[in-house]
Amino acid sequence: MLIEDTQLYKFILDSGLVTKDDLEAAKKEADEGDKRLGDVLVTSGKITVDNLRRMQAYVLGIPFVNLKNQKIPFDILSLIPEPIARTHNIVAFKKSDTALEVAMLDVNDLSAIDFIKKKVSLKIMPRLTDADSIKETLVQYQKSLKAEFGDIIQKETAAIKMISEEKGEAVSADDLKKIAEDLPVVRIVDTLVKHAIIQNASDIHIEPMEDQVLVRYRIDGMLHDAMVLPRQAGPSVTARIKVLSNLKLDEKRLPQDGRFKVDMSNEKVSFRVSILPTYYGEKTVMRLLRENITGFTLESINFHGESLERVHGALKKTTGIILTTGPTGSGKTTTLYTMLDILNTPDVNISTIEDPIEYQMARINQTQIKPEIGFSFAQGIRTLVRQDPDIIMVGEIRDDETAGMAINAALTGHLVLSTLHTNSAAGAIPRLLDMKAEAFLLVSTIDVVIGQRLVRHLTSAKEQYKLSKSELVELEKLVDLDRVLDALRSEKIVKNTETWEKIYFYKAVKGPEDDGFKGRVGIQEVIKMSPSIKELVMKRSTSSDIEAQAKKEGMLTMLEDGIFKCVQGLTTIEEVLRVVSE
Repeated sequence: MLIEDTQLYKFILDSGLVTKDDLEAAKKEADEGDKRLGDVLVTSGKITVDNLRRMQAYVLGIPFVNLKNQKIPFDILSLIPEPIARTHNIVAFKKSDTALEVAMLDVNDLSAIDFIKKKVSLKIMPRLTDADSIKETLVQYQKSLKAEFGDIIQKETAAIKMISEEKGEAVSADDLKKIAEDLPVVRIVDTLVKHAIIQNASDIHIEPMEDQVLVRYRIDGMLHDAMVLPRQAGPSVTARIKVLSNLKLDEKRLPQDGRFKVDMSNEKVSFRVSILPTYYGEKTVMRLLRENITGFTLESINFHGESLERVHGALKKTTGIILTTGPTGSGKTTTLYTMLDILNTPDVNISTIEDPIEYQMARINQTQIKPEIGFSFAQGIRTLVRQDPDIIMVGEIRDDETAGMAINAALTGHLVLSTLHTNSAAGAIPRLLDMKAEAFLLVSTIDVVIGQRLVRHLTSAKEQYKLSKSELVELEKLVDLDRVLDALRSEKIVKNTETWEKIYFYKAVKGPEDDGFKGRVGIQEVIKMSPSIKELVMKRSTSSDIEAQAKKEGMLTMLEDGIFKCVQGLTTIEEVLRVVSE
């Protein structure tokens, strides 16, 4: 928010909300650390974020609105699509014939205002509000959607025709197609898909059971029950999804994979479909992949300090290998695409070989492997190097041949980015050695190895607390707190004089419609291939030895980085320990 520190200082001094001594101390810290006065006062606990917004609203002469406990008509609320409202913290609350009043946390978010103006063709009148008002209003989207969702499911499932095969007669593909195109079935699947996109789900699970069909969404890495359908709806819904994915309707004995796309609120979402026969019918899992992903930075996906410097350093090189490691769903692909977005300049040729192509990026040549016709990762790399690329992204190193081809590509003057399924960054080296990669080739090609996980992000309604001495002793058994404290001090997250007894951690505060978490945040470790680590690789040392040496050279492990982010208020200790299980 564009407001001069001198204006804010004068207002706070006149208002008496903060003592003169505290205000002077904050002003001095802001001047010395090149920080904003308001941020210093909030960080030190002298004022709340919402108090700061109210002051800024008064100084700027912008009306402040409180939307707590206010029911907004859904036709006004829905003028701003929920993804935009949630991303930009902006909600519509009042409408006239010529103007729309919107409440927001940052009235300088001109892109959001411009988008809404074009969408509704009305004059936009921004109003400042607080985080609780935005949070309560966003909940109203959910209630309205759940009501709409429940009504449609209840109404339409009653109209679904039963598919019966009890007499041993298989239903023909033509009959199945007619049922799949039946209006009630179409509406149910459309509603399931729409609701999943709005909820920001990463997966939809449709699971047939003995007397019902369970629908679950994976949101922020956790599965949540979304809806229960009558048993007769299961085959019809599966048939509809098969039609969308161009799969065989009459094949119910073998697993099938497919994909389809939807365009909702100008957001393209690709669905990767997997259908598996189970005892009570076919189980369907759909993974949601949002396309046209750009604008990420390494900082925005939570790299910081030494880790950030190491990755940026590797990206400046024109040859070598950058690896990201972690289990499925740990954000490896997002990290790769973020690096590609940074590298994607007009003077380089970037080619990728993927399975599947998860995001589409402009000016990048993306190729999908097709193992069924012999087009593998290794074959793809072999062809790509003849296409004069500067940078190659390999979706995953799965086998010996792919590992060998990726190393050869790096040796012949290309920068190679790829992923590997290992539990830690240090585990990548022994894994590649198991794939018959020569140690002397690894040390001459690998630049950095990133290990990462995703933990759930706390909402703004979090609660501060301090750890007791006994709790600190227990935590010390799991993580080197001295190393974490040194990192916190060096990045000026805490003062040099602060000790663990004085440092705040955070707890989730459950709301009426959430569990205190929204979105996810990355925790990372980054190993740089230093001379001493190269020696360990040549000796074929264990991952424990490599990790111990990396720690000596300043690497924060994923667990230590997780505790670092707990102090920043991004997540909780329990969440970090849940995700990073040694």
